[in-house]
Amino acid sequence: MATKILYFTVNGRPEKAEFPVGCPAEDVKDLFRSAAEAGPHDILKLYNPKGNIINISPSLEPNGPNAFYKLEVVAADRNSAGLAGALGFDLSSMEKRLQGLEKKILIEASETPAVVHEMKKQVDSFQEKLENVEHLSWLGLFKDLSEGTHKPSPFYHKRTLHKTRKECEHVREQFLQMSSLQVSEEVRQYLKTPTFDNWQWEDAEIMVLLQVMYTDLDFIAAFNIEPEVLQQFLFEVYRRYNNIPFHNFKHCFCVTQMMYGLIWLTDLKSKMDSVDLLIMLTCAVCHDLDHTGYNNAYQINARTELALRYNDISPLENHHCAVAFEILEKTESNIFRNLSMDQYKRIREGIIKCILATDMTRHNEILNKFKSILPSFDFTNKDHRDVLMMILIKVSDISNEARPMEVAEPWLDCLLQEFYNQSDKEKLEGLPVTPFMDRDKVTKPSSQTGFIRFVLLPLFIELANLFPCLEQHIIDPVRKALDYYTEMEKALEKEKQIRAQSDNAAKSKEETVGPQGPAQSHAEAGPEALRADTQ
Repeated sequence: MATKILYFTVNGRPEKAEFPVGCPAEDVKDLFRSAAEAGPHDILKLYNPKGNIINISPSLEPNGPNAFYKLEVVAADRNSAGLAGALGFDLSSMEKRLQGLEKKILIEASETPAVVHEMKKQVDSFQEKLENVEHLSWLGLFKDLSEGTHKPSPFYHKRTLHKTRKECEHVREQFLQMSSLQVSEEVRQYLKTPTFDNWQWEDAEIMVLLQVMYTDLDFIAAFNIEPEVLQQFLFEVYRRYNNIPFHNFKHCFCVTQMMYGLIWLTDLKSKMDSVDLLIMLTCAVCHDLDHTGYNNAYQINARTELALRYNDISPLENHHCAVAFEILEKTESNIFRNLSMDQYKRIREGIIKCILATDMTRHNEILNKFKSILPSFDFTNKDHRDVLMMILIKVSDISNEARPMEVAEPWLDCLLQEFYNQSDKEKLEGLPVTPFMDRDKVTKPSSQTGFIRFVLLPLFIELANLFPCLEQHIIDPVRKALDYYTEMEKALEKEKQIRAQSDNAAKSKEETVGPQGPAQSHAEAGPEALRADTQ
């Protein structure tokens, strides 16, 4: 069997590792971990002879004893005092308390309720997130890109709406340090697919990946965009997305990444000019800037400043556009500053048109227009291209269910949290409660089955009529998601029926068993009881 031999140093100590070609990635990581005498919760960083951080994987290039790799160990135990302090609680203590509660309930109720199982599952999931080093790494280090995911942070309610200056400066510093690093070809190709897992990447890394998109679509050269201006633009965009459960910077990235993937999958580079592609990518980046987590219906009913400013006409979408061009008005973050007046005018018009198209109240209007031109669609017709660009941003904006379930489902949890926050606020303020956001009426599966069946699939199918290659990439996964949530809905309904039957049985038992104990029939009680009844 063919093997690879790698020479590396650990804290200045020379080591040599040998492993079979094609062995699992986890085996290679364990080999390096063993050589470094590292614990299971320690972070490993591997540098090539040039000093660049590289991924520990079976694809590592063999080297010689004169060109050592360098391995470093960084401790990151979940039980450390620093971690407990940062979280505000000790995870081990929480785990013990949950175990004690589970035992007590088991003794008193003879079986563990489903809610406790769900709590335990959430704690285990969060513990796994903390113990897993993948989300702490740079650009592929320790990332198994084919599997695994990281759930969203459960701490949004503890964060300020707007990012703090300290938070922004920390991410900015990380981004600038990373921006010159070479992103592997494996990651570049993965970035072009709808299966991309956003949960593996931190905000600074995401900014690097957005930079890669602008570079690989040749925008840097075509529009004379200086690297430092692009970096400042991306940082300003990051800064203006808020700390809310769903419409945040990670959502911005997901929408942009899906748009980027669609551009490559449909070979739009050969069908549309680079200005249109620049419009589509940039409008995806900017499409939800400064979203506060409350939709247009709330803005209008609450008579917010945005609703008053934009006369109840797409207040959020108009605001997102305005914030985007506030950023672009600054010379240091204006990626269009080297374009001609005509080019800038065309790009501004296109970005505004596309962002305004993400208002779901216009969904049927835009979809019907696209269906009407589809039989005679012509890429040389500007009106046709404009409608297609609106369809593409709409598809990208609501494309989570086209991703693998382990990526998509955490996004649904985030969305429902944002919905519930809004309906709670509407109830507190005496406003009309948005029906599909009411936590007392909406469940996870019920929120999705109708949306997938009547909104997602009809939209995706029409796009696939123009680009048949998308059938396997976005329609098949959405159909699987519909089946998944349909089955979940059936299971919840069955559980609800069983619970209702159990409650009815318990109620009947209570009616039979009075406050003084079991009621005896006259026949069972005997003559003494009969006598007492007649007195």
